[in-house]
Amino acid sequence: MGRLIRGISKNARFFVADTTDVVQEALDIHKYDEYSMKIFGKFCTLAALMGATLKGEDKLTIRTDTDGYIKNIVVNSDANGDIKGYLVNTTDKNFDGLGKGTMRIIKDMGLKEPYVAISNIDYSNLPNDISAFFYNSEQIPTVISLAVECTNDGKILCAGAFMVQLLPNADEDFITKLERKTEAIRPMNELMKGGMSLERIINLLYDDMDTEDDSLVEEYEILEEKEIKYSCDCSAERFQKGIMTLGKEELKHIFEEEKEIEAECQFCGKKYKFTEKDFEDMLKK
Repeated sequence: MGRLIRGISKNARFFVADTTDVVQEALDIHKYDEYSMKIFGKFCTLAALMGATLKGEDKLTIRTDTDGYIKNIVVNSDANGDIKGYLVNTTDKNFDGLGKGTMRIIKDMGLKEPYVAISNIDYSNLPNDISAFFYNSEQIPTVISLAVECTNDGKILCAGAFMVQLLPNADEDFITKLERKTEAIRPMNELMKGGMSLERIINLLYDDMDTEDDSLVEEYEILEEKEIKYSCDCSAERFQKGIMTLGKEELKHIFEEEKEIEAECQFCGKKYKFTEKDFEDMLKK
């Protein structure tokens, strides 16, 4: 399982996550190529960070639509730390041309209509795109570093992220020091490969570079630590209900030509098989 820490200080809130195990399980399920896995893993990590802001039964979906090698990414997360997703590639393996498109953030908070925010995206600089999304859609200045790195044999060496978001009316002195720190700090993958724990990374983010001792720019408080995991909630019942929406006549036509219907979950790869008997009550009406 992965691990996430969420906290706050006077001028900012922060999220730091180790998603190595989560991304590894996603790779084990989907068998994506290394390039796709790095991008997909970063979106799984982003979903974990954003999922940490949810409450109760709230759910979040990140969906991208682009014109390059990776056409679509769909990642879901919830307040319990559950993550699942999939991506769709083109047949043209042009790893240099990922293209441009949009990113949709959809939050289902139990209201009549979900909250939807749309932002432009260009995979050549994903952290900047995410920062722009938070600033334009939610007016939250954001610093983020995402990491997914693979070994020579295709395993996930490390995956994770840190994200710092300014609170309203943040002090100018804190903003200046945060800007200097983000220019000086190493990327998340280097911090993780160097053996830094999430706690040490948080401390590094708040370390005051203008002092020679271990002074902090300001004190911070850890609000939550949680486990995060790749988890799919698909079921035979859910797929059966989906197939029933085809209608009685269409189902009759299908079973005249096929002995069974097979459905596969895009999120976890699990397959479900249904025969005419599974729909006999519907077909008799």
